Amino acid sequence: LALSCASFKLSLEKVALANILKTASRWPKDNEIYPKHFDDGMKPHEQFPRKITMDFIEREQGDYKYVVQRMHGVYIGDRLTDNSHELDDYRFHDIFHLAYVAHLGWSPVLRSLMKRKRKSNPKLDENEDGARAAIIEEGIATWIFNHAKHRNHYADVSEGSLDYGLLKQIASMVRGYEVEKCALWQWERAILQGFIVFRQLQKSRCGTVEVDMNNHTLKFTAMEKDL
Repeated sequence: LALSCASFKLSLEKVALANILKTASRWPKDNEIYPKHFDDGMKPHEQFPRKITMDFIEREQGDYKYVVQRMHGVYIGDRLTDNSHELDDYRFHDIFHLAYVAHLGWSPVLRSLMKRKRKSNPKLDENEDGARAAIIEEGIATWIFNHAKHRNHYADVSEGSLDYGLLKQIASMVRGYEVEKCALWQWERAILQGFIVFRQLQKSRCGTVEVDMNNHTLKFTAMEKDL
């Protein structure tokens, strides 16, 4: 092993340390420590609410179906459809953004929709809360969704066994942004917990999702169809 490292001019010590860090990021065992929230210390109106309650409501107009999100009686964002010839319930995909908030403390998409951008810090406002970061987040959500829908929406994937290559690609996509500080196990948990609620929404078609940022939880409650 030492000879192999030497032939490529690599430090065995650095290789070993990198492997330890990689393993801890992917499989933390009993060392699961969430980093502090990225908006800690910001003004209250520039922070995510530490508890978020969001209603997901599917509505119909003839054969046309769409989903709206409602928070404290106020509708958030635009109505969502699957935007695809194949009906696959992507209309519920905002649940993934909520999962990112719960387990990563990060979602430029929701920060914008909820008017929680950190405008008092121009660099954060432009670089972390701006359009490019939001596009990356939407790209990750769409890419993972397309990966999952051919795998039973991860219903059979247990924590610790999600495709490692997928998680490494996500880490590559967010490099240079604040969320790169989050470990791979956090991403895995956000993804798997998000899909648990997604599958519940698929079944119920309407429901309320409660996010607790401090305890890093998502809770789903089915609701009657709201016309």
